[in-house]
Amino acid sequence: MYEKAFHLEIITPQKVVYRGDATSVSAPGVQGGFQILFNHAPFISELTIGKIVFKDASGKDHLFATDGGFVEVNNNTVVVLADTAESPEEIDIERAKAARDRATDRLHTREGGLDEDRARMALLRAVNRLRVAQLR
Repeated sequence: MYEKAFHLEIITPQKVVYRGDATSVSAPGVQGGFQILFNHAPFISELTIGKIVFKDASGKDHLFATDGGFVEVNNNTVVVLADTAESPEEIDIERAKAARDRATDRLHTREGGLDEDRARMALLRAVNRLRVAQLR
C-alpha cells in the first residue's frame, strides 16, 4: 500500500529527537489519542503522558515515551514539542522502577505535606516509561 509522507519534527528542550519524513504519527492527546496522516486538517493539541509512535518514510516504526507537550499540524508539517521523548533504549529501567516505587510508597503512606497530584503524575510517568521500555 502506498502511503504519502509529510514532514515531522519531534523536539524536546534537550534535543531534536527526529527531523524527517513520516507517513503516520500517533500521539496521546489530553482528550484522547489521535493519529496524523498525510493531508491532515490543521490541528493543535496538548499531549499527555503516553507514547508517541511514528512510521518514517522507509516504513520503520519508532516509539517514544512522553509526558506532555504540544503538537501542531499544518500544511503536511507536524511539529511535536514534547516535554520528554525517550526511546525504549534510552530508558533507565532501574531508575524508572525506583521512581514508580517511591511514588507508590508516597501514595500509600500519605505522610504530611503529600502533594497527591504530583505523586500520581510521577507514578503515571514511571509506569509509562516502564511500559515503553518493555517494547524494546
